[in-house]
Order: sequence, then structure tokens, then C-alpha cells
Amino acid sequence: METIALSLDTVWMLLAAMLVFWMQPGFALCEAGFTRSKNTANILMKNFVDFMFGSLLFFFLGFGFMFGSEGAGFVGAPNWGDLSFYKGSLPVEGFLIFETVFCATSATIVSGAMAERTKFSMYLVYSAVISLFIYPIEGHWTWGGGWLCNGEEDSFMMQTFGDVFHDFAGSAIVHSVGGVLALVGAIALGPRRGKYGADGRSRAIPGHNLAMAALGVFILWLGWFGFNPGSQLAASGEVNRTAISHVFLTTNLAAVAGGTATMFLTYIKYGKPSLSLTLNGVLAGLVGITAGCDLVSPFGAVIIGLICGVVLVFAIEFIDHRLHIDDPVGASSVHGVCGILGTLMTGLLSVSSGALYGHGWGFFGAQLFGITVIDLWAALCGIVLFYGIKRLHGLRVDERIEDEGLDIYEHGESCYN
Repeated sequence: METIALSLDTVWMLLAAMLVFWMQPGFALCEAGFTRSKNTANILMKNFVDFMFGSLLFFFLGFGFMFGSEGAGFVGAPNWGDLSFYKGSLPVEGFLIFETVFCATSATIVSGAMAERTKFSMYLVYSAVISLFIYPIEGHWTWGGGWLCNGEEDSFMMQTFGDVFHDFAGSAIVHSVGGVLALVGAIALGPRRGKYGADGRSRAIPGHNLAMAALGVFILWLGWFGFNPGSQLAASGEVNRTAISHVFLTTNLAAVAGGTATMFLTYIKYGKPSLSLTLNGVLAGLVGITAGCDLVSPFGAVIIGLICGVVLVFAIEFIDHRLHIDDPVGASSVHGVCGILGTLMTGLLSVSSGALYGHGWGFFGAQLFGITVIDLWAALCGIVLFYGIKRLHGLRVDERIEDEGLDIYEHGESCYN
């Protein structure tokens, strides 16, 4: 029976990994649809690079940085292609591929905010650094058993908050990190030409294919059913079956609540329900629920989705109109703002330890501290990375290339004839 259970758990983990991998074309189509046709090949190429580079670099070093040394230090021991250090019960090769698809997702988030003006050669550099260094180290602090998730009585988190940081599937570890890096990268690049007028007002630059973007969001939505329920890493036994079913439900409820909230808010605010913003509203709900999908009730999931769907609209407006940061796909709002918000709301709405359920503020404090440390790490690394590239080699393409499109100049081909 143990062998059958382990086999079932392994198959479920690999199936979930396939669903998370399927999010890559979702991101590709979503980003391409929200941007102009002259840059479509560039967008698609970057999404392939994220997975190709991410897979190789995470295998050689990232997996060891994240899961090596039994979570004892700032970073795990590099594995240099030897996976024998892994002590889990699941097959190491299967667990590696499951973690690889998560790593690739974090890097992919950044590409949308920096679309239509980034040198492809420099994209290769920062995609590699994210997969090799930035993501695995903060992942080691959390999923790798490091100090933010150390539940021993004498650990820093238990001594300080009486609880450990919790991020079930990556609102903070994957999404907020990607969102913060996206924001820093967009600041370092500057806005697209023509985005802001002489008076400082934002000018809309419509995407070329909302049908493509909508298909991308549907694919991402499907992939999230691997992203969140798959993080249970087991399907056998009554506890695991119940947990997976619960996570499926909370994930979907947050998604539909987020989309619904954004749709009605844009209807009220602008007089018409915005498709593009509603698509991001669905993603906002999904990002927000990812941290606590295992701990919150179905009603709590709806609350998280509604709040993320509303906050998203104001976050996009604030970043664009007030801060004058050009993020073509809203990645810094969807993944950054809503990733942070979802992580914090887990501290409030967790049935077992949330502050609003009468369990005190220790768990919320752990969530607040954890998301702060993780995103400060991402921001500092992003500043060094993007401004270092900008100073040493240049991060942005020439004006003529940006005006005429990156497809022909960077890749010598176009998606459309």
C-alpha cells in the first residue's frame, strides 16, 4: 500500500508540474496580446528563454541553493548536477522538475513589465540571474526549510512571533518577487516612447490582440490548478485528498471573485466594463489566494479575490498615472501588489491561526515580516542587477528599434506578414 500511495503521489506531482509548465504559453499569449504586434516574436522568444535557461540553471545550481544543506543557512549547498543531497520521499527527479516550473514562472513575470524596449541580449542576462540566484535564495529561506519557516522552539521566527511564515504556493515567493523585480526593471528602463505626453499625462498604448490575451488568461487559470493544488505534493490518503479538493475550490472562488470585482468596478468607474482589466482581475484573485489557499475558508477566498480585484484597478492607475512607471501588462500590480496583499490577508483570514478568527496577531506578524524581507531582497537584487546592466552595457534598445519594433531588429523575423 505504501508503494501504491507513493506512486499516486508521484503521478499527481508530475501532472501538477505539467499544468504549471502550461502556464508558460499562458504568460506568452497574455503578454503578447497586451503589447503591440511589432514585438510579438520578441515576447514569445523571451518566454521560451525563461524556461530553457531556468531549467538548465536550476538543475546545475538553483535547486541546490534552494534545497541543499537541509535548510541550515542563508543558502543551500550547490549540487553541481548531483541530486543525491535531496532527502525527501518523492523521487528527486520529479521534485526537481516540479520546482523548476515554479522557478521559470518567477522569471517570466518580469518580462511583461519590461516589454517592447529591452535589449534581448540583456534579457538573457537578467533572466539567468533570477533563475540562478535571486529566486532560489529566498526560496531557500521558505520552501527550502530556511530561517523564515523554521518551526523549532528556539528559532528566530518562533521566538519573535510564535509562528512561522506561510506561503503555500507562492504569492510571496514567486509572484511578489516577480512583481517587485518587474517594477524595478520598468523604472530602470523608463517608459516606452510616446507613453507620457509633455504635460505628464499617460497615453494608452493598446495591445494588438485582446483575444490572444484572453486565451492566455484562460490557460493561466487552468495552470493554476496545478500551481496551487499541486503544492500539496501528495494525493494519497484522506487528508491529502481533502486538502487538494479544498485548494481547488478556494483557488477558483478567488479567481472568479477577483474578475467579478474588477468588472463591476470598471463598469462603475469608467462607464463600461473593461475586458483587459477584468482579465487582470482574474489573475489578481489567483495571485492573492496562492499563499493561503490551504488555510482560508471558501468564504475567505471570495473575500481575498474581491479585495485583490478592487485594489488592482487602483494600483494600476497609481503606478501609471501617479508614479509614471510604464508597465505594459500590469505585472507589478497583479503579481507584486496582489501577491503582497494575499500574503498579508492569509495572516488575517487563516481559519487555524488568523487574527480575525481570534488567534492573535503573531501569525500576521510573521506574514508581514516574511513578505517584507523577501521583497526587500528582491528589490535590492533588482536594483543591483538592472542598474548594473544599464551602466555597464545598456538595458534599452535604440529609439529607431523601439519605434519600428524589436521583432525584425532583434530576431530578423515577424509573427505577422
